[in-house]
Amino acid sequence: MKRLTALTAVLMLALTSQAAADPARPAADPARPAIDFRAELQPIDGFGFSMAFQRADLLHGARGLSPAKQREVLDLLLSKDKGAGLSILRLGIGSSTDRVYDHMPTILPDDPGGPDATPKYVWDGWDGGQVWLAKEAKAYGVKRFFADAWSAPAFMKTNGSESDGGELRPEWRQAYANYLVQYAKFYRQEGIGITDLGFTNEPDWTATYASMRFTPQQAVDFLKVLGPTVRASGLKTGLVCCDAAGWDRQVAFTEAIEADPAAGKAVRTITGHRYSGPTEVPQPTDKRVWMSEWSPDGTTWNENWDDGSGYDGFTVAADIQNTLTVGNANAYVYWTGASLGATRGLIQLANPGDDYRVSKRYWALAAFSRFIRPGAVRVPVTNADPALQITAFRNTDGSRVIEILNTATTESSAEFSLRGGHDRHPDGYVTDETRSITPADIVSTHGTTLTATLAPRALTTIVLD
Repeated sequence: MKRLTALTAVLMLALTSQAAADPARPAADPARPAIDFRAELQPIDGFGFSMAFQRADLLHGARGLSPAKQREVLDLLLSKDKGAGLSILRLGIGSSTDRVYDHMPTILPDDPGGPDATPKYVWDGWDGGQVWLAKEAKAYGVKRFFADAWSAPAFMKTNGSESDGGELRPEWRQAYANYLVQYAKFYRQEGIGITDLGFTNEPDWTATYASMRFTPQQAVDFLKVLGPTVRASGLKTGLVCCDAAGWDRQVAFTEAIEADPAAGKAVRTITGHRYSGPTEVPQPTDKRVWMSEWSPDGTTWNENWDDGSGYDGFTVAADIQNTLTVGNANAYVYWTGASLGATRGLIQLANPGDDYRVSKRYWALAAFSRFIRPGAVRVPVTNADPALQITAFRNTDGSRVIEILNTATTESSAEFSLRGGHDRHPDGYVTDETRSITPADIVSTHGTTLTATLAPRALTTIVLD
């Protein structure tokens, strides 16, 4: 059964069960949004970010950021109390080309002399600052470490370069699988368990920096090598595939994996980016699905909430809502946590200097990640107002979260029928041009009816304990 069909069946079963359990209850007002916290849609694995291509080194002070400022940025990204509480860290498996510096360490710099020769791995314990960042993230409570390779070493590829695409030579498949496993073992040596391992990034697109092409069939063929290699290694890591540049393009890779039993057994999580356009369909699988990389287009540093540019905070909030609902994603991983210059990242670091700036994109993501924790489940919402984008979640600790994006230019008042508990003192937070997850007295309850005043063009977060 495909993912959409399964989720629809769950929703219909939940609604049918409710009617049978309480036949005397009057039918809900069809014009009033209803949230059923007793039902379940997809589980949520978390929200995350990457600091690959030596951005972790920048955060560590390579361009002058002091330890005090480093801690402030770490708090913003990782603290559940002071910041976003992001819970997935995506690591880049080293390559010699990147978009920040001219060099990034790799664990296999030299051709050992052939695919069957003994490789001479090297490890500096730093990995472009990512080891330090991973240890910091672990101290904040992060448990998901997702390592992904942009390219195999140059000598394993058809074009002899880590850049400009090229393909993995078939005779090097086992050596490449061993290389990926060794990378994870080096991190285990540092006290970090790589929980999710990927062998390709945007296999459907050729970049001038580190990149490598795979067709869906080539990805399946490699998974048949990598899967057994990981299982034999003793590592407790699951494989992900295939991080296609477009969510729509990932569908072909997902279908190929689902059609091959050995590849399907090897993969735990389907991963896709969404640079080719908005998420319009769920992936055709019952596996976990992550939106594993995206940041909106833009050529300048932008700190605005809603300026129509397409890379403001409002755009990111809308994309998260859409990806979780239309895409049924189990996780949302933003591309860059912090970087330099005209970055579309969440935070801009001084270049050089001891300072940083925070975008509204950050606050859009933080409004979700701070309150919706790993292990939460999305629950069904019925909504008659097309101007409101609404999602709702139940956390493992029993707290419930409602996210409402008011796309209208006017303030509105909305009532919600709550099924599955209520709260006399719900907390409301608003994120817009002047507020950033700011507490606001905009929500009240009466029995199982919740009423909220929704600011125009704003994200309202409601938390019920």
